[in-house]
Order: sequence, then structure tokens, then C-alpha cells
Amino acid sequence: MSETVTVDLGTIAGELATSPSRAFLVVYAGEGDARKSRVIDLADGAEVTFGRSRACTVSIDHEKVSRTHARVWRAGNELWVQDLGSRNGTRVDGTLIEAATRVGAGDEIVVGPVVAVVGVSSGLRGSAAIAEAAEFEERLAAEVDRSQRFRRALAVVMLRLAGADDAIDAAVERIARAVRAMDLVADYGGDELAIILPEADGGAAADTARALAAAARAVGVAVHAGAAAYPIDGDDADGLVAAARSALRRARVTGADVAATPEAAPPDPGVPIILEPAMRRLYELVDRIADTPVTVLILGETGVGKELVADALHARSSRRAQPLVRLNCAALPENLLESELFGHERGAFTGAERRKVGYFEAASGGTLFLDEIGEMPAPLQAKLLRVLERRVITRVGGTAEIAVDVRLVCATHRDLEAEARAGRFREDLLFRVGGFTLAVPPLRDRLAEIAPLAEHFARGFAAELGQPAPTLTAAARDALARHDWPGNVRELRNAVERAVVIAGAVIDVEHLPDRVRNAGLRAPSPPGAAPPDMKEHLADVERAAIAAALAAAGGNQTRAAQQLGVSRRALIYKMEKYGLKPPPAR
Repeated sequence: MSETVTVDLGTIAGELATSPSRAFLVVYAGEGDARKSRVIDLADGAEVTFGRSRACTVSIDHEKVSRTHARVWRAGNELWVQDLGSRNGTRVDGTLIEAATRVGAGDEIVVGPVVAVVGVSSGLRGSAAIAEAAEFEERLAAEVDRSQRFRRALAVVMLRLAGADDAIDAAVERIARAVRAMDLVADYGGDELAIILPEADGGAAADTARALAAAARAVGVAVHAGAAAYPIDGDDADGLVAAARSALRRARVTGADVAATPEAAPPDPGVPIILEPAMRRLYELVDRIADTPVTVLILGETGVGKELVADALHARSSRRAQPLVRLNCAALPENLLESELFGHERGAFTGAERRKVGYFEAASGGTLFLDEIGEMPAPLQAKLLRVLERRVITRVGGTAEIAVDVRLVCATHRDLEAEARAGRFREDLLFRVGGFTLAVPPLRDRLAEIAPLAEHFARGFAAELGQPAPTLTAAARDALARHDWPGNVRELRNAVERAVVIAGAVIDVEHLPDRVRNAGLRAPSPPGAAPPDMKEHLADVERAAIAAALAAAGGNQTRAAQQLGVSRRALIYKMEKYGLKPPPAR
């Protein structure tokens, strides 16, 4: 590819404030660690071409790409893509296009091995620059997916603002103008902002958080911030949000402006809530095998609570007085993962200035928990197998064999048998780590535990905030029970924490995330009845609730927002969306 565009996270994008609209493409090309990204601005009337020809804006030397393959252009505020008669076609969000196709923010254009993601900025003026929480969640899921596929950095920053309404509005405006066009700033409720920073690692996220906090303090607003980076702090959307919120809580407790999540942050303490028969059977098995040397493989969806099972295995064994050491295999590249597992000698590689003890040695006498072992690279799988067979390790750059006495517990959300059949996971290693297998059921199959878990999380968060534990209304409980919880316990924890921040003494349906609230409003349709237009129905309900709250508050937006359990800025956004904002006084 041609010239690479580098974006400095510390740069304030002042030009965006004067531009009525900005559009751009983030172009990803290359494979693995050699994959590179490039940002191409699309001014009104601009055209970007893709193809093998060197005359193309994005030149792609690949057999599946035609000489002039596709073009993207901007006409006013519309963006279009067209395939130029190529042999293999052009895809938009996975679908082959046959004619000129209009695209928008977040759409993926695929030309051979190259992916171009469409970005649109509204100019960052007024409330339109601030997304809603639901949009934040959708965008974060998409960015995590891209980070996994393209091995790109990603970070999340959570900001908590405190001050007068006018000052907070001014601070939010300054924050919105300070981010890059590819970033997303969202109202997360309760005067909290959530910010997605694509292509940013942990250090860049912390620097950005400090810069945004300084921008807010300049207008008299107190700010605390927490930052988390993919994949060190979380390898899925819910994990990143949980890590960033944990860092935000730590900043508030310690009085720091910005806190980042430690690389080896322990999970939340506490005894697991066990009410469902399947969970009782699971922990009965834990009791039986806890004090045996057998290697255990814990299976379950992401966020389901596999770490709690590993904690229980260690705590109920005779090794409980020795360390329980955790390592997420998905969080580190192969070279660093080997060094973390087995340690290294001084001078083993550039930067190895002293001997390092690895996780196996650190856990000697205790338990080593390898999370997401299904993500371990094949060369390391072979080395781990030798360690399990011989019970000795060799540090990177060393020759001496070191005996280790470690009980190994592994976890994964993948089907390792299918991975082994596909050649991505060693079958002999699977037999070794799967000496005994425990399967943790997803939260949607543990209905009796959802409300007690929510109350448990609510009590803990309220205690951290120094406020009484809130109660959950019957409607909120019903909504929690109806949601299918694809993110499992971690998603529930994030939803409850947000609700505690914005609700006060009582958590009701309106304090829950949109996806949970909407699930709670679903009702089964009569046999043969046409499915209702749920989005339209929910919009009508929301509009009526806002109108009623404004009427009860005499038009006072701050009081109406408090009554509805949303921030004042979110209320203003909704008023504009539903045409409830009064005309300006003459």
C-alpha cells in the first residue's frame, strides 16, 4: 500500500468543530502482525479507487483483485460504493453488491484481502456528537470483532463527571471535540461517558483519558476516569466495559484522576450463587475433584463464571495455602506468552535485562489457571504438552530443567474437540488438559440465579459508592429474567452497575440497558397473530414517558431526567429525537 496515515491520540481535532460533516475510510491490509491500517478522508466530491493498478488510491497486489476493482465516492452527505466489473466482486457487510450501493458509518467494504471500514463524523457539534448507550454497545462489539480479526489495538475509557448542569454540558462538548473522528463518545447514564478508542493501546488510552479530564476540568467539572485495553484487560465487549468501570471505581476511591486496570487484575471476590440444580451438580463435582492432582478443563461461554469455578477448585484443595496464578492465553502474543509461562534468562532477547520467573514457577505448590487455552499458538501447545508430561520447564534462553509442582486448571469458550479435528489444537494436549471436564451452564439456563446475582452485584456496587443498597422492582426482575444474556454473568454485572449509578434507591426497568429493557417489554403473541412492530411500540412508550415526566416537572429538564433515571444530556437528545424540545424563545 501507499502512504500510511498516522493519527496522534493527543491531538485535538479542532477542524472537526468547523466541518459540517466528515467521512473517512479506515483501510486494513496485510496479514497477521504485518497487518497495517490507513485512514483516508473523503471530502465532498472525493473518490477512492481500489485495484491492482498503481494508479488506484489503494493499490492491492493480489490475485483476487482486478486491475480497477471498485470505487468509493462521496456526494454531499452520501457515501457510495460500486464494483467496477471485477472478477471476484466487492462485498458490503458480507454481501456481494451488483450496483452502486449507499454505505454508512460502520459498514465494511471488502476488496480481496483488504477491508475498508466506513467512518462518519457529524462535525461534533451539539448533542448529535454524543451517542446513546445502545449505540456504544453495538459499536464496541463490532470493534472487538475487528480487533480479533485484524490483531489491532482497542481501548475503552469511562469518565465520571460532577458539577453544575451547564458546566457538565460544556465539558461534554469539549470532550466530544477532543477525540478523533474514528472514536465514539457515548452517554452511559448518570453523568458518565463511555469512549471507544480504536487503534489505541493501554498507554494511549490513559494519555487520552488524562487529556479529556483536563479539558473537562478547565470548565469547572470534577472528573475521574478509568481505562481498559484489549486484550490485556478484556477480550470481549463486556470484559472491556467491566475492566474500564473497575478502573473508574478505583480512581474514585483513591481520588486519582485516571486509573488503568492491572494486567493481572483478580476477579470479583465472593461466594458463587448456586440455586439451579445444574450448578449444584457442578459444584458437587468440584468438591469431589478439588483435592486430586487431575488436570481440569472448564468449558463455558464467555462471561459465564469459569474463573469462579477455578477459584473453588483451588480454595477447596490442600493447595489453598499456596498461590493461585492466573494467565489469559488470549491476551498476549506468542513470544510474550512463552516468556510469561516459562520465564526467561537475562539476555534471552532484546530487553531481557534480568532473569524472570514464569507463571509455572510462581505457581509452584499451588494452582495455575490458564484461561482461554484454545487461543494458545500451536508451537506453545507443543511446549506445554512436554511440561505436562515431564513436570519440568526450561526458561527462554536457558538450558537447565526446573522441576515444578503445579496443579493445572484450564478454561475455554471454544469446542476443543472441533478445534482438534480442524488441526488448530493438538489432540494429545486436549487429552492431557481434559483429564476431567466441567461445563458451566450459560446464565439463560439459570433463571433462578439471575435476580439474586443482580441483587448481589447491586449491594456490592452501592457499598463502593457509599450509598444504601437499592431494591429491584418486579418489572425490573421480569426484564432481567426475559433477557437471554449472551454475555452471561459479566453482562449482567455491567448492566446492574450502570443501573446502580443512575437509579438511586430503586432500580426499575428504565434504569436497565435498552436490550434488557426491550426484552422485558416483550409479550408472547396470540397464535396466528402478526408480530408487532416492537421498535415503533417502544418508541411510542418512551416518548409518552418523557412527555409525562416533563409535564410533572413543569418543563424542568433536570428534574425530569432524575425522574426518568437518565442524564440531562440523554433527556435532551431524546426530546430532540421525538420532537418534544420546545422552540427557542423569541
